[in-house]
Amino acid sequence: QWMNVPVGNPHCPPGLEYLTAIDQLLVHQKVELLEAFTGFETSNKYSIKNSMGQKVYFAAEDTDCCTRSCCGPLRPFDMKILDNTKREVIHLYRPLRCNSCCFPCCLQQLEVTAPPGNIIGYVSQEWSICVPKFRVEDASGESVLRIEGPVCAFGVCGDVEFQVLSRDGSVQVGKITKQWSGLIREAYTDSDHFGVTFPLDLDVKMKAVLLGACFLIDFMFFEKSGNK
Repeated sequence: QWMNVPVGNPHCPPGLEYLTAIDQLLVHQKVELLEAFTGFETSNKYSIKNSMGQKVYFAAEDTDCCTRSCCGPLRPFDMKILDNTKREVIHLYRPLRCNSCCFPCCLQQLEVTAPPGNIIGYVSQEWSICVPKFRVEDASGESVLRIEGPVCAFGVCGDVEFQVLSRDGSVQVGKITKQWSGLIREAYTDSDHFGVTFPLDLDVKMKAVLLGACFLIDFMFFEKSGNK
C-alpha cells in the first residue's frame, strides 16, 4: 500500500510532498537471490516506507556489472528514487573516491538532486581516524547538520546507530540506524534494513539529503564485496 500524497506545498520540490508529513523512514533493501546464491554483485534496490509500513518511494541503483564487480562497495553509482507513479523525484550521485583516512583530500561525497538536475544538498565525509563523520550540506555547500557514527560500525545481534546532530554537534536531532535483520539474512546476504529519523519540521530538502546519507552509509559500511 502506497502512502497518500499530502496536500501540495508550493515551496516544496515536486515529489517531496510525502516528506512534509513524516519524521521517520524505513529503508528495506531487496534480497537478490542471484547475489545470495552465487556472490555475483547485482544492482541494489530498496523499498522506502513510512512508520506505518506504507510505501513512500522505491530506489534503484543504476550501475553496470563491470563497475559493480571491479569496484565493489567503493563503486560510484547513480541512484534513482521513484514515487508511486514511477516518476523519478530524487537522484543521488556518488563519484568514485577513496574510503581511507590516508587520503583526506579525496573523501566520500554524495550529491542529491530533486527534481533530477536541481541540486538540493550534499553529504560530505570528514577526515577522521576512529569515528565516521559526515557533513549534511545545502545546495550552496553550507553545513546544516552533522552525522557521527560509532567507533565500530559492525553490529552483532544488534543495531548500529549513526547520530544526526545539529550543525555545531551539540544536540542530537535524529539518527540513521542499521537495524539487525536476523542471523540468516545478515550472514548470507548484504540486504540491509535501515531506519532514518529526523525532526518533523525539518526542511524537506534536508530530509531528502538525510535519506541519501542512509544509502552512502550502507555502501561504505555494510555492503559486501562478492557477498563475503
